[in-house]
Amino acid sequence: MPTLHRVIVRPVITEQTSLAYQEKGEYVFEVHPDANKQEIKQAIERLFNVKVGQVWTMNVRGKTRRVGTSIGRRPHWKKAIVTLKEGTIDTFGFEG
Repeated sequence: MPTLHRVIVRPVITEQTSLAYQEKGEYVFEVHPDANKQEIKQAIERLFNVKVGQVWTMNVRGKTRRVGTSIGRRPHWKKAIVTLKEGTIDTFGFEG
């Protein structure tokens, strides 16, 4: 299994995820495809010093995309939505 820093690939910051954070306190991350919910929970708790309440995971299919005259495909990736019991994560730049 990947190491602690490889479980969490990056935070996903879009208009929808920032709205979800402000309304429901949900954080969205791109995670390693082989990571399970327990590993994601442990990685977030250790990296950000918070208590995780619930973790949802989903596999996102890559979109087909036209590149010139040929058709390409973006890669598949795994997304995790995390709610916290206590604490906030400062990497998103929001005040909780």
